[in-house]
Amino acid sequence: MAENNKKILEMANAAITKGDNEGFLACCTDDTEWTFIGDKTLKGKDAVRRYMATAYKEPPKFMVANLIAEGDFVTALGNITMKDEDGRETQYEYCDVWRFRDGKMAELKAFVIRLQAAN
Repeated sequence: MAENNKKILEMANAAITKGDNEGFLACCTDDTEWTFIGDKTLKGKDAVRRYMATAYKEPPKFMVANLIAEGDFVTALGNITMKDEDGRETQYEYCDVWRFRDGKMAELKAFVIRLQAAN
């Protein structure tokens, strides 16, 4: 099960990098819940869809350093580059902890840190 969940997450992330938000959302449960620690919580696929429409106006670029799977959980560690509100490319480091239910992503706890620009 854990290896299958890793493959599902890899497939979902590949969809995002192609700008296929609906392909990504097909991997989520209807009641998926995303918590960005210290920021906000999105409840349900429609809330995630609205978030993705604004946050991912251009597909983000992922570099996954590690995927760790056990039971119903997959943890992804890596970097993501995406445009900020002003259209500038911004880099983040992240640790996403996904909980799967019935072969779909049901919950995300995202720990995201914006990297400071080099001077």
